[in-house]
Amino acid sequence: MARPLRIQFPGAYYHITCRGIERRMIYLDNRDRYRFLAMLADSLETYQVVLYAYIMMNNHFHLLIQTRKGNCAEFMRHFNIRYTGWFNWRHHRNGNLYQGRYEAYLIDGDNYLLEVSRYLHLNCVRVMKLRGLGYREQWQYIKEYQWSSVHGYLDEKKAVKDIEYGLILSMVGDRRGYRKFVLDGIKKDMGNPFKKVKSRIILGDDEFVAKAKKYIKRASVREQPSYRDIVIKTLEPEEVIGMLIRECGIRKGTLQRRGVNGEVRGMVAELLYKYSEITQAQIGRLIGDIDYVSVHHLRKRFKGKMRKSSEVREIYKKAEIKLRNRIQNAKI
Repeated sequence: MARPLRIQFPGAYYHITCRGIERRMIYLDNRDRYRFLAMLADSLETYQVVLYAYIMMNNHFHLLIQTRKGNCAEFMRHFNIRYTGWFNWRHHRNGNLYQGRYEAYLIDGDNYLLEVSRYLHLNCVRVMKLRGLGYREQWQYIKEYQWSSVHGYLDEKKAVKDIEYGLILSMVGDRRGYRKFVLDGIKKDMGNPFKKVKSRIILGDDEFVAKAKKYIKRASVREQPSYRDIVIKTLEPEEVIGMLIRECGIRKGTLQRRGVNGEVRGMVAELLYKYSEITQAQIGRLIGDIDYVSVHHLRKRFKGKMRKSSEVREIYKKAEIKLRNRIQNAKI
């Protein structure tokens, strides 16, 4: 059977799950789990992905995310490769950590985001040994289960900066409403919403599915469909580079010289990624024929310099304002 298409576009919501090869454990202790979360946070920042919920089980994990730039595949590739490499290094092993590629379901956010978040948070009590417990015992286990985002949804004091709680909480009013929503899921033994998946990859109402199918038909036959007709307004890379060259008073050739004007090259890479619809690999070719990993490190170093230097922050802020104004004034 052919593998399902990856549907990608800016603003898309996904439920992601990834299992260990042969259902083996993907965390052997808490050090692995903390490193997993740290690498996840780094990848979220790098690829500008919004995390709404997660849960880590012994041999798999679930994420509920939104991609601002339509880059789910790039985000997951970066994250999975990094964690696999670290896990293999630490535990003196080689080869794949995960069973094939990750599963990604496109979610109709208006109708299913809330339900999927509950399904995800209840995952820890869906294991066979806990199914026979009463709802009070299951609820207590959920509250005590450490490796889940549910705690920030139930208690504001336990909220963490890497998770966006506001959207889902607004659907039930507040944290008290979410608590009741999750409890109802246990009491009523709410089923798996993914039994409603259509076309193998889409969870949504008929209107949402029809819209997604329309874009699939317009796409090329490549595995990654194109969604240029629904992409948010961005700028061409040459326009971004040209404006930054004028703003910083440098020559274009300087951008392609390694070791020269690292702050400027880092700023150019960061703003290209935020305001042009291109990948880090494409950015690398524009600013010096470097690979996407080098672009990632270049951006990371630049953000570190911004945190330390008010002057660098001011230059970046001024350039970003001009880019945003240009986008807003551009004709659609």
